Amino acid sequence: MMENKKLTEGSITGTLVKLAIPIMATSFVQMAYNMMDMIWLGRVSTNAVAAAGTAGFFIWFGSSLFMIPKIGAEVGIAHSLGKEDMDSAKKYVFHTIQFDVIVAIIYSLLLIAFRHRIIGFFDLGDTQVTNMAVDYLFIISIGLVFYFLNPVFSGIFNGSGDSTTPFKINVVGLIMNMVLDPLMIMGIGPFPKMGIKGAALATIIAQFTVTLIFIIIGKNKSSLFDDLNIFQAPDREYLKSIFRLGLPASIQNGLFAIIAMVIAKIIAQWGSTPIAVQKVGSQIESISWMTAGGFSTAISAFIGQNYGAGKWDRIREGYRKGLLIVGTIGIFATCLLIFGANPIFRLFIPHDEEALKLGVTYLRILGLSQFFMAIEIATQGAFNGLGRTVPPSFIGILFNSLRIPASLILSSTSLGLNGVWWSISISSICKGVVLTIWYSLILRKSPKADSESHNEL
Repeated sequence: MMENKKLTEGSITGTLVKLAIPIMATSFVQMAYNMMDMIWLGRVSTNAVAAAGTAGFFIWFGSSLFMIPKIGAEVGIAHSLGKEDMDSAKKYVFHTIQFDVIVAIIYSLLLIAFRHRIIGFFDLGDTQVTNMAVDYLFIISIGLVFYFLNPVFSGIFNGSGDSTTPFKINVVGLIMNMVLDPLMIMGIGPFPKMGIKGAALATIIAQFTVTLIFIIIGKNKSSLFDDLNIFQAPDREYLKSIFRLGLPASIQNGLFAIIAMVIAKIIAQWGSTPIAVQKVGSQIESISWMTAGGFSTAISAFIGQNYGAGKWDRIREGYRKGLLIVGTIGIFATCLLIFGANPIFRLFIPHDEEALKLGVTYLRILGLSQFFMAIEIATQGAFNGLGRTVPPSFIGILFNSLRIPASLILSSTSLGLNGVWWSISISSICKGVVLTIWYSLILRKSPKADSESHNEL
């Protein structure tokens, strides 16, 4: 049996980095799934990119639903193992997987049933783009349960201190997606040319493979999955705990997706090209926020186990060192997006000069906020580790909501479309500053010695 790894002992920097690197690598793998789709679809047409981007908003909204069991697994399991309570950890595994499957099935059926109305919300004004978006959403929805399960499986392993296994498994899925994308999209070899349908189908096959491997390895190598039966009746107390931990982040992510949809509707008045630009630009920008997100998960697991053990000195030092590393990543991302905007964007849409010009401007404006976005995401993980998931959600909802009026106001000035990009960048800066100050104030009030009870916070 694979041993669960203690994060409450040993070198803080070494423990944190060793845990974080596979999680960050896993984040890059997950980001690369979408990037592969965008790179190959960009060679089909800008319309194909716009269609995938439009349908992708509802897949993004779906991620807010699996956020509840994912964070419930990461934090609940970390706290349980910090207290050396394996029975409780196993119950978190069972309840999070059971909840995840039920929600995935319900959401998939809703997307399939209402796909035409859902895509129609954007009023794209281009029948070809609309039809491609509907096709993409339909195919992805069929395999959405795997898209939901894989992050929760990763959360279970991460909470137990094992971040290497999810990385290895997700790499297998990425390799499969990289191979299938050009074959199915472009129609290479025995495959017919399927365009955007091929991108969706390749993603489903890769995600299914990842889920299958997680199940096999989980059952064979981790004691957390012993005697797992998702058909058992749930325990109300564990469900309440999972909702308490994961619901704030879920609401934040869901509202963030809805806000992004509204902003996309604002952008659509300039045509389908800016929608494609935002889709590609956000994928490029995800280099920093997915990396920071991976480190955020590491910080959450590290702080979670040490919180369960009442080791406040390690919590404070772990956060400080984590913030230093993530801040460095944010600065690097800023330089990359500002100074490398042209060649980077050209990788995705190489032959559309209008899209390239808009994309370069997008990357440079968003590049200014990368450092602040990185420290905000890392601090969110620190809050999650303490089981305090409300503060980062509150800050996120507040400033993300302000993007809508800011976009309307700024885009009505001489800034035009660039006003929308500035509203996103400025709000990210505000979130990073406010949330970091808030967490620092909480740490000041925390117990000054590890011998004191962790319940005093």
